[in-house]
Amino acid sequence: MIMHDNSEIRRLDARNAMDRELDDKDLQIIAALQINGRANFAELATGIDLSQAAIRLRVNRLLDSGVLDIVAITDPLRIGFTVQAMIGLTVDGDIEAISKEIGTRQYAVYVVLTAGRFDLLVEVLCVDNDHLLDVMSDLRGLPGVSSVEANTYLRLTKQTYAWGMPPAG
Repeated sequence: MIMHDNSEIRRLDARNAMDRELDDKDLQIIAALQINGRANFAELATGIDLSQAAIRLRVNRLLDSGVLDIVAITDPLRIGFTVQAMIGLTVDGDIEAISKEIGTRQYAVYVVLTAGRFDLLVEVLCVDNDHLLDVMSDLRGLPGVSSVEANTYLRLTKQTYAWGMPPAG
């Protein structure tokens, strides 16, 4: 028998509860937090027509279930990462193991298995081109990686986190 601590059981219960569809109030909370992740429960309650306690319970349920994460978003250029790239990898090894290994690397901010030209896409942040060269060498050296191709970002023209929500009004 596998034993879980109480917090793990609460998370599992919350995940099971989230198997049910999100209702309109949940979607309103998510949309409001996508616009302003620093909004407090009182502000959310006013705009959504729920009590602060109800908002708090719903936000905690969304967080515990993994539907919602609230994080700080930084501008990579302003904190010293002058080179961003999407790197495509072709692999002939265990794609799951390779993706997990790449996911442990600090430079990898996004790792996704794909069904296109590449088996994996890895978004990376680098301080300069020499750092990108080191990243490329590291990826090429992974067992099971057969090719690596970098597409460096020249300019980011759109980045949004308010996605997946129905259009307003």
